[in-house]
Amino acid sequence: MLHVDHRAVLESLGAIGEASLSRAAFARQGVASLKRLVSSEIVTLSVCDLDTGHRSVVSDLPHSISCREIEAFDRHFHSHPLVREHGRNPRAATRRISDVLPAAEFRATPLFDEYYRPIRVDHAMAVPIHVKKNALVAFVFNRAGRDFSDRDRDCLESIRPHLRCLYRLSGELEGARAAWGVPPPVPPCAPQCPLTDREREVLQWLAGGKTDRDIALILGISPRTVHKHLQRVYEKLGVETRTAAVSRYMHLRAS
Repeated sequence: MLHVDHRAVLESLGAIGEASLSRAAFARQGVASLKRLVSSEIVTLSVCDLDTGHRSVVSDLPHSISCREIEAFDRHFHSHPLVREHGRNPRAATRRISDVLPAAEFRATPLFDEYYRPIRVDHAMAVPIHVKKNALVAFVFNRAGRDFSDRDRDCLESIRPHLRCLYRLSGELEGARAAWGVPPPVPPCAPQCPLTDREREVLQWLAGGKTDRDIALILGISPRTVHKHLQRVYEKLGVETRTAAVSRYMHLRAS
């Protein structure tokens, strides 16, 4: 029998649902709420392209994992036990690594030695919420020491259909808002964030994949003004590229 704290589950789903006006907001709130539901050292929402082995991650960590460790994960992406279990599997369900590979065998893999050992994680569990063709999207829980319990796995599996629906709806809402020129919600900035509301708004659209011309049309300003906003953002955040600006802003917001 599944024993869960139903109030905690409902509160988590409620918080995620209220935040799901965009994929980015869904990811941030999902990571924060689910970590309170199942304790972990690191919780991420991982979006994987199974053809290229590319993975983008929203994490609860204020600082990203090192480039060397990311490169190690990417090298062993296709041999990852949970990627192999969930990828292109329409019946994918919540699984711990220990559900598909004995702990001793996992510890003997290059993946564990080059990635999990350096980041000090012994166990991982993934909750797949979108599996379609080459795309795999999952909340991933990472823990040191003891493995995740059956209760942890069953609790997350029980709400996985709801997370899947919220992920789909967040994408549809984001698409509708973009089509109508409605800006994505701009979360409060941490006290140490030096950006103005307009600069944050430009970054939100930039993170959504919009070009300077797109952003200009949406905000009713000129592309040149968008460029000036971005130049000020680069200076304030101490970065030189769009990707770095978005990444740095996300870290500031999470800290």
